[in-house]
Amino acid sequence: MKLALLASVIGAASAFAPATNNARASTSLNEKMSESLPFLPYPENLEGYVGDVGFDPFRFSDFAPMDFLREAEIKHGRICMLAWSGFVAVDLGARIYPLPAAYEGLTSVTAHDALVEYGAMGQLFLWIGVAETIATISLIQMLYEDSGREPGDFGLDPLGFLEGKSEDEVNRMKLRELKNGRLAMLAFSGVVTQSVLTQGPFPYV
Repeated sequence: MKLALLASVIGAASAFAPATNNARASTSLNEKMSESLPFLPYPENLEGYVGDVGFDPFRFSDFAPMDFLREAEIKHGRICMLAWSGFVAVDLGARIYPLPAAYEGLTSVTAHDALVEYGAMGQLFLWIGVAETIATISLIQMLYEDSGREPGDFGLDPLGFLEGKSEDEVNRMKLRELKNGRLAMLAFSGVVTQSVLTQGPFPYV
């Protein structure tokens, strides 16, 4: 009787022993890890997108459509490439003439308040709002109406960079744009911060 009782206790205890831990350890070892953040799991929704290195530490791709996220990344990258060039060009002396007298002597940093005061920022807000409205319509069609448009593709290639290119060559061009856009987002944040801190001309040191 005592042996039977002891056997039952051992059998019950074995149900909670290391078998579960081994299974968990096996699953953990087999889990794909991020290339850019090897201490985090790979975000599976990034797979198949150009420029994917598994970088999504906040897991936005788990709850937002990837086409929407890619469209936003490309758009912000393009804007920042233009913004960095324009910001620095103004501080190097570039102007569009005839220049209103009120804008004489302005830098990229001090121009903001002056343009708000004289109404130019209102014009910018209006026309950028129109452009964003049109872009939002095409985004909704891409996400919900299966328009076939790829994120960031507005059919604008006036110099024919993609004409006659293979799929691999097109993807390389897309990757170059992505990398330059990502760099530009960091660069524009840095140049604005540095110019405000130093209040000096380019290179803001």
